[in-house]
Amino acid sequence: MDECVFCEISKKKLPAEIIYEDDLIMCIMDCDPVNDGHVLLITRAHRLDIDELTDEESNRIMKVSKIIYKVLKETYDFDGYTIMQNGGMFNDVGHYHMHFFPRYKNDGFKWIWPDIKPKNIAEEGKILRTKIDKILEDIR
Repeated sequence: MDECVFCEISKKKLPAEIIYEDDLIMCIMDCDPVNDGHVLLITRAHRLDIDELTDEESNRIMKVSKIIYKVLKETYDFDGYTIMQNGGMFNDVGHYHMHFFPRYKNDGFKWIWPDIKPKNIAEEGKILRTKIDKILEDIR
């Protein structure tokens, strides 16, 4: 195999439980689910990070995620849900994918992170707002 596993799945060279597909994205059942109904939304084109997605791909992912939500809610009657996407070195597959999975009050899933020192969020916010304003200015 010269391609990543999700490229292979997208080209139907590897099996997967596909629940939705179109010209831009596919939705497959996760082979190692957190909970029943754990779905992966993957791009057909090889992408790694969110900034590599075309606007059309981003929009399609969000549009289809709303459909996935409705179907999962009807099927699993969950208490909530988690959507997450890991990027850069934390993308363990090396291909853009977004997790969408049902959550239940006592399902045991939790975010774990080390103790960190409090940051000056007002200063961080100012820095980020300035950079966002610059980007928006450049695209207008």
